[in-house]
Amino acid sequence: MRAIWKGAVSFGLVNVPVRLYSATENHDVQFRQVHREDGGRIKYQRICSIDGEQVSYDDIAKGYETEDGQIVVLTDDDMADLPTRSSKEIAVEKFVPVEQIDPMLLDRSYYLEPDKTATKPYALLRDALKASDRMAVVTVSIRTRMTIAVLRVRDDVIVMQTMLWPDEVRSPEFVGLGDAETEAKPAELAMANMLVESLAGDYDPDDYEDDYQQAVEALVKAKLEGGEVQEAPAAKDTSGEVVDLLAALQRSVERAKASRGEPVEAAEPEEKPATKPAKKAPARKAPAAKTAAKRAPAKKTAARKAAEEKPRKKAAS
Repeated sequence: MRAIWKGAVSFGLVNVPVRLYSATENHDVQFRQVHREDGGRIKYQRICSIDGEQVSYDDIAKGYETEDGQIVVLTDDDMADLPTRSSKEIAVEKFVPVEQIDPMLLDRSYYLEPDKTATKPYALLRDALKASDRMAVVTVSIRTRMTIAVLRVRDDVIVMQTMLWPDEVRSPEFVGLGDAETEAKPAELAMANMLVESLAGDYDPDDYEDDYQQAVEALVKAKLEGGEVQEAPAAKDTSGEVVDLLAALQRSVERAKASRGEPVEAAEPEEKPATKPAKKAPARKAPAAKTAAKRAPAKKTAARKAAEEKPRKKAAS
């Protein structure tokens, strides 16, 4: 365990240096909200309910809400004027009978460990509490706020339990529980006493177990062994993203003009570079041998025509 507070218990002229340790821990099963598809954790943003904008931590202040729903904003200067305590002393106010402390008032529990040089006065206070069957009502400052607490003994260790203020305990304002119709008849009361006696016994913490936590752990273990686990990729870091400054300025100008009622000109589309015509593939030249072969038949045809025309002229004469 790690000490969460260091100070001293003072009663009369006796001062006992001690360290404070949390005596309890919460074993409630904790689930996280994740994306069903990939197991990524769900993040939440700090959004103002009025303008819908995301708010940074530097712009967040403390607000006190009244019963009628109004908000009073408290500044750092206002908080600095509030009464705070930073004493490292657990001051014993009085020793009271155990039965006078309503368990409903008890809040958090802490173990007190003495310094090596203070074991004797620590044991003296412990034995005095046990012998007198009383609790010590003390005042202590934890996290700058003064609270009341009690010191009692558990397993030869002094335990400090902080207490709620009296106005923090609600009154059970139920109707009809004090009517004459709810009073038990003698026969009913005798039967109830018999039931109590049949279930009488001593409290043993080992008789009870957190079956829900055990069932959840068994379920998770079975899924791990069966390979039903998702390795969520690392969250995307958007802190280094490049912002289009020109586009952001353009939107800012348009928003400013719109707020003044001025017409907003539509952004001109970017000009695309002119498309150059595709070059035609150069014509392939036929080989010289093939060209000569194509021209030769044409010359031969002309000679035949001249030879055929000579006999026709003679016959005509």
